[in-house]
Amino acid sequence: MIYLDHNAITPMRPEARAAVRDALEVFGNPSSVHAAGRAARDLLDGARDRVARAVGAAPAEIVFTSGATESAALAIRGVLGAAPAGRRRLVVTAVEHPCVLSLARALERAGTPLTVVPVDRRGQVDPEAFRAALGPDVALACAMRANNETGVVLPVPELAAAARDAGAPFFCDAVQAAGKIPLDVRGLGADLVALTGQKFGGPRGAGVLWVAPGLRLAPVLGGEQERGRRAGTENLPGIAGLATALEAAVAAVAEEGPRLARLRDRLEAGLLAAVPRARVNGAGAPRLPGTLSITFEGCDAEALLMAMDLEGVCASAGSACHSGSTRPSGVLLALGLSDADARATLRLSLGWTTTAEDVDAALRIVPPLVARVRGAIAGPA
Repeated sequence: MIYLDHNAITPMRPEARAAVRDALEVFGNPSSVHAAGRAARDLLDGARDRVARAVGAAPAEIVFTSGATESAALAIRGVLGAAPAGRRRLVVTAVEHPCVLSLARALERAGTPLTVVPVDRRGQVDPEAFRAALGPDVALACAMRANNETGVVLPVPELAAAARDAGAPFFCDAVQAAGKIPLDVRGLGADLVALTGQKFGGPRGAGVLWVAPGLRLAPVLGGEQERGRRAGTENLPGIAGLATALEAAVAAVAEEGPRLARLRDRLEAGLLAAVPRARVNGAGAPRLPGTLSITFEGCDAEALLMAMDLEGVCASAGSACHSGSTRPSGVLLALGLSDADARATLRLSLGWTTTAEDVDAALRIVPPLVARVRGAIAGPA
């Protein structure tokens, strides 16, 4: 199998699997005061310490969740619920992940004012346009660190500074950035930052929300866990695996980032050379080292993906969270692509298991499949 869908989920690292197995033996509830509970609390506290060190935070600022979707919901709903009178509006970018943008749209339908800041054809947000969208009525501003479909890295420190000048808290979805590029939550300038374990070699069902000191969140569910900020008994095996995977990914980022960038560039150059009428989305903007969004004009991405799968190549037509949807990617439409071009776009995402042999195989397999799908669409000459 040639796995080129790391932005959807990354295979678990062996050290993370070992941490999960070990944590399964720690059966106590971390909230209990007896010996079994104290053992569970020690594991939980140790994982919290390690996550905090990995992202430049203090342990008390780390809130464990079930993943990015919950982290985003806790950040957005929690801030809105605690916002002072007169601050009700949300500001988000047009390329946010559905866990942010779909929630924002749902809140808008329920009466929360919403401003969506557009992006240019590269997928970049203009900091001045973002600043202009802010005002004294804004409860929360949101921008992701790196886009899950195009890999474009947004200028979050500048956007967060604009929000701070407007007196609004700032939430950053850093899910795709963690373990791929350097990430320091304080350096971002944000007030809330979301991560999830499955994107850097950890298990599913474990995530993080970093909350800046002094920021108050209204409770979303009833319960006292995580210092009253997130209710529910903590998922110790998932948290242990997440902390171990994050440590490993962060430790390797200085070497792994350039390695993946070289492989991505080789894949990109090879496809552009072999496939006529192909173009890269996000070209000219800073991008994650392992992400390639490429449009094959006149092709059908879903048909191409099925043909690739039969040849042992796993990839995506965009966000895995849109899988099964009949609508084209909202991210690609925000970049100015037509419906047809958005439906002709593949996302190839590399990660810690990707090898040069994988790239070479993809370059052998994908171009003739594009030609075959295009030919089937065009019909007999």
